[in-house]
Amino acid sequence: MPVLSPLAQRAHAATLVRMNDLARVTIFSDGGSKPNPGPGGWAAILKYPDKAAEKELSGYEAETTNNRMELTAVTRALQQLKRPCAVTVVTDSEYLANAFRQGWLAKWKRNGWKTASKEPVKNQDLWVALDALMSQHQVTWQWVRGHSGHPENERCDELATRARESRGADVET
Repeated sequence: MPVLSPLAQRAHAATLVRMNDLARVTIFSDGGSKPNPGPGGWAAILKYPDKAAEKELSGYEAETTNNRMELTAVTRALQQLKRPCAVTVVTDSEYLANAFRQGWLAKWKRNGWKTASKEPVKNQDLWVALDALMSQHQVTWQWVRGHSGHPENERCDELATRARESRGADVET
C-alpha cells in the first residue's frame, strides 16, 4: 500500500468507518434475450448477510438485448435499497463489470456519452439510471464466469430464463 499523507490517512480512515456503518448487501444478477435482440428476462438476488435474508426479483421485456437485461437486473436490484449500503454486485456480464472496473463509464461521461471510437454509447438511458443509483451507495464489482456452477448466478439465470419464456410480469419473491 502506498504511503499516505496524514490528511489522506484521515480521509481513508473516515471512508472505512462510513463503509463499516453501512448495511451490507450482495446483489447477484443476470439477464439475457433469445434471440438477441428479442424477448428478454432479467433477475437479481439481494442477500443481506447482517439479516440472514434474501430477496429474488425478475422481469420480462418483449423486445430487448442481452446487455439491456444485464443492466436492468442491477438497476432494479439497487432500486430496492431504502438507504445507502455497502453493495457488492456479482455479475457474469463483462460488459457491465468492466464499465466500472476499467473506468469505461467515467470515460463515456467525460466524452459526452461517446465511446473511444466516437460512437454513441449504447443503452445510455440505463447507464445514466444505474450511475445515479450507484452514487447513493458504495459499490464494488465482481465478475464470475456464467454457467460455471456458481449457485446464485445459476439461480439468476434460471429466474431470468423463466421470466423470458413465460413472458411474465415482474416477479418478487
